[in-house]
Amino acid sequence: MLDINITKKLHGSKGDMQLFVNTVVKQGEFIVLMGESGSGKTTFLRVLAGLEQALGSIEVDSFTWLNSKKMLPPQKRNIGFVFQDYALFDNMTVEQNLLFIHEDRVLATELLEMTELTALAKRNVQALSGGQKQRVSLCRAMMKKPTLLLMDEPLSALDPMMRVKLQDQIKKLHYRFGTTTIMVSHDMSEVYALADKVWKMDQGKIIQEGRVDEVFSQDTSSYKVEVLKLHENKATVHIDGKLLKVEVDKSTQVGQMIEIQLKGIAI
Repeated sequence: MLDINITKKLHGSKGDMQLFVNTVVKQGEFIVLMGESGSGKTTFLRVLAGLEQALGSIEVDSFTWLNSKKMLPPQKRNIGFVFQDYALFDNMTVEQNLLFIHEDRVLATELLEMTELTALAKRNVQALSGGQKQRVSLCRAMMKKPTLLLMDEPLSALDPMMRVKLQDQIKKLHYRFGTTTIMVSHDMSEVYALADKVWKMDQGKIIQEGRVDEVFSQDTSSYKVEVLKLHENKATVHIDGKLLKVEVDKSTQVGQMIEIQLKGIAI
């Protein structure tokens, strides 16, 4: 169990604000954290990782990561962190990137097999595509079998089909290792495909949390999705691993980002 009660002064997109999170996460849950840019999401992950200071407490099972007397350094917290920009060692091969974290060739082999990277094990990571690099980053984060996996918009730079593929692999790894996961995302397909619970953050505070259907059942906010195909006045878009058709005006083009209403979409 992850027990969080933290506060930190921030300067966000709307000026000074207070990061304040007081909540509990059950072991093995998958949380998707949503909110506008500058609302404190990345800072919150960095506090959990021990990369930034904060006041309050973080308890993980029977271990104290943060309280008024100590702040456990990142290397002593059993976490994995997946960044949007991969953060790989460019002078190393795929396999070397994993083994640098933990010298466990059996685990490295298993992770590469699960993410379909076995054939690329000896290749330098600079020669990989974006999707392949992000899979390596995910594998590397799992090399310590982390108690807590943190992901900061890891799929946002990838094309829609690659995002779907990596969603499946993230879910597979999450359940295989029983990891508690907190992932920042703005993509509704990721929310529906991955989340046990959703947290919506605004101005440093979690203003709403619950199961996906609870949080969005009455939500009429607009969300941006990419137009994959057009037929007359119908656009095909991707949500939750499914292709949906929505009505659009005649000026809409393939590849355009459009806003749709979440309310009424089947879960």
